[in-house]
Amino acid sequence: MTTYVLVHGAWHGGWCWRDVAARLRAAGHEVFTPTLTGLGERAHLCSPEIGLQTHVEDVLKTLWYEDVRDVVLVGHSYAGLVVREAADRMPERVRRLVMVDAWAARDGESLDDRAPRFFRDWVDSVTVNGLVPLTSASTAGVTDPAQVAWVEPRLTPQPRRTFSDKTRLTGAVDAIACRAVVCTPAGPMPFPQLPREFGWDATELDVGHDAMVTAPKELADVLLEDA
Repeated sequence: MTTYVLVHGAWHGGWCWRDVAARLRAAGHEVFTPTLTGLGERAHLCSPEIGLQTHVEDVLKTLWYEDVRDVVLVGHSYAGLVVREAADRMPERVRRLVMVDAWAARDGESLDDRAPRFFRDWVDSVTVNGLVPLTSASTAGVTDPAQVAWVEPRLTPQPRRTFSDKTRLTGAVDAIACRAVVCTPAGPMPFPQLPREFGWDATELDVGHDAMVTAPKELADVLLEDA
């Protein structure tokens, strides 16, 4: 049995892993899908003071309080930053990282530092009171009407600070095996280039950015390869 901890990206919550988690559990594995502070069912805690470090602590507390080890730690999109820093701080509990169309940064860099200028400009233009409003499901490749109807009511604003906080890494994370799942066709974000920069194995899936919603079977099959 393998233990998976699946961490959602910006504007989402642990809910988005529903179909992937069901498939992993049906295969006999243990799965946790924590929701990061201020998002999803924890949106009532949302505050502009929430930053990257808050979300790293969320994942660290999940590893500690659930007392899990030898974990396959999965991060989607923004959560690539979250899981890499969590793994760097608690490497003894993480066997493998999986980055699903995910951001990655070096020590002292933020998502803002890594993002294209148009994305930073858009985020700044829409931010209100320190929060980035929710986006439409279609921007993440979710276009099926039934899936849109499930996803969009569950999206919640993202604290702006999560994109500007610098990641803090000692280098321990670089000793942990990592696989990137790159969703194609590639959009304007640098996800296809990151595996080459960081030296990760990469698997391509011909699905939208929200692969856990649009292609849960295909994504679960990739994750099961790491069991």
